Amino acid sequence: MSGEYLTRKGYEKLMEELTHLKNVKRWEISQAIGHARDHGDISENAEYDAAKDAQALNEKRIMDLENKLADAQILDDANIPDDEVLLGATVYLKDLDTDEEIKYMLVSELEADFDLGKISATSPVGKGLIGHKENEEIEIKVPAGILRYKITKISRE
Repeated sequence: MSGEYLTRKGYEKLMEELTHLKNVKRWEISQAIGHARDHGDISENAEYDAAKDAQALNEKRIMDLENKLADAQILDDANIPDDEVLLGATVYLKDLDTDEEIKYMLVSELEADFDLGKISATSPVGKGLIGHKENEEIEIKVPAGILRYKITKISRE
């Protein structure tokens, strides 16, 4: 089974998160559980319950990351055309309605982070950009209406 495609940086970031959860967060939660246990009866100990809930969430995230990273495929930028919007590309756009300049990097859902300008290739905007080339004017239908862009530059950063 082939997994989700990730950029090298995205893969490394998720590996860092996994390492932190396993080596740091687990220890912190273990300490919190021990501290809560020291307060006596755990049957009515909210601090203990909260620490156990945090432990369960942490272990679930670890398991999710391990499964996703085990199946992940790292993009090889050398084999991907740099003149077409594809996964891993950074796209510079001009909004034809507002003249605003926008920059997005198309990534997998695992890596998407709108605040960092990383959008999922499966999002409405991501899907609308895939396959287009520089200087093309495109219209993308999104729930809020129609977005009109001109692709000014495509790069692989």
